[in-house]
Amino acid sequence: MGPDPITPADDRMVLGGDVGGTSTRVLTIGWDGSPLGRGSAGGGNPVSHPDTAAAAFGHALREALAGLDPARVRAAVVGMAGGSALQQPTVRDAFARVWREAGVRCAPTYVTDLEVAFAAGTAEADGTVLIAGTGAVAGSLRQRHLVRIADGHGWLLGDDGSGFWLGREAARATLRTLDAGERLGPLAKSVLRELNAWGAAQGPGPNPGRLRVIHRLNTGPPVLLAELAPLVTAAHAAGDPVAQRIVEEAARLLAVTVGRVRRTDERTPIVLAGGLAARSSPVGARLRSLVAEAHSGPVCSASDGAAGAAWLALSAADAGAATEEARLRLALT
Repeated sequence: MGPDPITPADDRMVLGGDVGGTSTRVLTIGWDGSPLGRGSAGGGNPVSHPDTAAAAFGHALREALAGLDPARVRAAVVGMAGGSALQQPTVRDAFARVWREAGVRCAPTYVTDLEVAFAAGTAEADGTVLIAGTGAVAGSLRQRHLVRIADGHGWLLGDDGSGFWLGREAARATLRTLDAGERLGPLAKSVLRELNAWGAAQGPGPNPGRLRVIHRLNTGPPVLLAELAPLVTAAHAAGDPVAQRIVEEAARLLAVTVGRVRRTDERTPIVLAGGLAARSSPVGARLRSLVAEAHSGPVCSASDGAAGAAWLALSAADAGAATEEARLRLALT
């Protein structure tokens, strides 16, 4: 038998989850905002891979509740990219089964990934949020509910400035360099090595390595493009002018996406979330400058969507407990 469930003095708990394409995270917190349990798993988009998404969420949920009594969960909020898939009975039933098997009795509330990202960055009810990671999407919120959205169209139709976009631009720049027979810079070299085309690029004949790059990217999964994004960051740090131009354009496109959902006279917070929007990212650093130049209002960072979801769950269960102090405690853990 396992250990007895933890029963603190105030044993009421809430739970927040963030289901994304690359990772799934669940956080259980107490009434004072203190973390009690965490869980993580791989990503899963409920639109394209509902079974994978439900299984990943189930794994993370069990981890976050380990040693805790799931019957004590008073509210649960889950942010989900592709959450519209829950309107399909099979997808909805798959997630409902996960909750039942975990022993959680309260009915979960599903919201968008934009709403939990915004809550992770500010306690304000109105404002703007941008998520820039593998994909890119921005939204305007009123009373913590999404009222307007821009981009998030997917790698084929949009997600301008995202990880997908960066990787595609890196591949295109590499192919243009090969076509022109120009000297390969740090970015082109790293792309060729990543795609196992470096040897072919050193061989005889016109445009060596070109066919290898084209074949690999056109026959591989779309996420292969996003996996090239870190090469742009590394080449940017090495001073590659091609990578520097790509980074500048990515930041510009993301700033444009923010502007599509925000009025020019707004002074509400702007929350930036996702790896590309981080201060440590060259795209994020430049993006922050562009956003600050174009808009009024504080620019905030959000690092953990599950923390934002947990804070929203606490607010739903007891608005008085969902203080800024509790939100900051979550943001710092």
